[in-house]
Amino acid sequence: MKRHNAIAKSVILGLSLCTVLACTKLKDDSYTTIITDKFQPTEEDLTSLVGTAYSNWRFVLLDWDGVWRAQELSADQQVIPARPNGWVDGGIYKRIHQHQWTSDEGIVVQAWNRTYAGITNCNRLIYQIESDAIPAQDNKEAILAELKILRASYYYILCDMFGNVPIVTQFNLPEGFLPEQSSRKEVYDFIISEIESNIDLLTEENNASTYGKFNKWAAYTLLAKTYLNAEVYSGVAQWQKCLEACDAIINSSAGYILEGDQKNVFLTENENSKEIVFALPLDENFTNEWNAFDLHMQSLSPENQATYNLLTAPWGGMCAVPQFIQSYDIDDIRMKQNWIQGQQYTASGQILLCALGAYSGEPLNYINEVPSIDASEAIHGFRLGKFEIKQGAAVQLSNDYPVYRYAEVLMMKAECLLRLGRADEAAAIVTNVRQRAFPEHPEKAVVSGNELAQGSRYDYGQRDSYGSTQEGGNDIRFGRFLDELGWEFDQEAHRRTDLIRFGAFTTKSWFSHRATGNIEKQLFPIPRVALNTNPQLKQNPGY
Repeated sequence: MKRHNAIAKSVILGLSLCTVLACTKLKDDSYTTIITDKFQPTEEDLTSLVGTAYSNWRFVLLDWDGVWRAQELSADQQVIPARPNGWVDGGIYKRIHQHQWTSDEGIVVQAWNRTYAGITNCNRLIYQIESDAIPAQDNKEAILAELKILRASYYYILCDMFGNVPIVTQFNLPEGFLPEQSSRKEVYDFIISEIESNIDLLTEENNASTYGKFNKWAAYTLLAKTYLNAEVYSGVAQWQKCLEACDAIINSSAGYILEGDQKNVFLTENENSKEIVFALPLDENFTNEWNAFDLHMQSLSPENQATYNLLTAPWGGMCAVPQFIQSYDIDDIRMKQNWIQGQQYTASGQILLCALGAYSGEPLNYINEVPSIDASEAIHGFRLGKFEIKQGAAVQLSNDYPVYRYAEVLMMKAECLLRLGRADEAAAIVTNVRQRAFPEHPEKAVVSGNELAQGSRYDYGQRDSYGSTQEGGNDIRFGRFLDELGWEFDQEAHRRTDLIRFGAFTTKSWFSHRATGNIEKQLFPIPRVALNTNPQLKQNPGY
């Protein structure tokens, strides 16, 4: 039983309380419905009610067509090619891979709607606490500060994905209210202001009572991430400020450390990991929506049901881009631990055979080859395995999702040092992170400042059955550091943002993706449905 089951229960209770509290769904006629006489909340209900605002983070990130997909499938590490059992789905995955998405795509509409639902939830709770509709006498300021920083974390997603979005901070709005659009820099400034104005009111505790919540150190991580991307978001780099935010966490007494084995962060029972700074608590006994957290189902072939005795056959699907796998050092255990590869077996050790496609009846042996986005067989592509898949797993994995972890704090500091001309100091941090990846070859963990300043090892260029181009990665400034981010944070919804920051997202080709050089693709379009609803919104350039 996970230690955070009480948290999960409080979220479920909060959702039921939310029903009688008339939670809004971004409809104009719901802004004025605050509370009914059927339920009078007390301070004892506060934890459950605040939990409802956190629950949106999972919907935003992990639900079908969530931000996780937008971040990973648009980048150079993962792809969903056509499979013998389908996965064409009207061309959506091909459009994401080739940066040809539209304002009607699921990843666009869902990211917008779900994130604003989280913001509305925060605004509702802030209003109800400030107006004493929900009593919070003992720790009112701290709870309001926590909710404002949680709200800022949702705006961080909107700033990163859409840039120019409305900032709404009120709940008691007049009927028919339509918010004005803010510039990306204005959204960035708002996020920074909200964090810095409220961070000192947050608890410094790091224990079961703060797990899955924004304590001071999770807030500093959000602040560091925002400063890390400041040049993209605002036009002005803020490496020193990012460095200072990272140091606040590193020099704290919160007790965050690197796990001796990276895999410990991603186990089914990972809630005791001291590397996790902010997590989404997940438990199949409580979080049982169909697509709550189903990366294994989207990646493994149906035959792998027998490997893990899964309750449902996987749909299979998503795999690694071969060029990314080729970038690893052969002795880097992250390549073996995080990617399911080679001959597949049942749980009792029997060889699995392909059940579909051209290789039907032959061994199911995952190889690091994929013909193209338009055609592949069951054997093609290494599958996602960073998160442990326990025996008997349901469609929903029970692993907690680490949104922020201490390795990211260290790597953000290292990147700032590198960009500030302190490459050897950066290299010492990167070496520390790499050490656990080379237990049998510790000499390979050591990296120098000069190496980090070099180009990328990624062999960029189109590589599929339609053609091949040679681009390489030598021209990417600090490309080797970008490689380090890729090897450490694959499958964690970082890659699109990292590629943009390093100038490679729209300038490099990979697999069936041809670079267009269209910098406007660094932002997704404002959803068509949002534009139709609010005439004050203007579409992002290029759409």
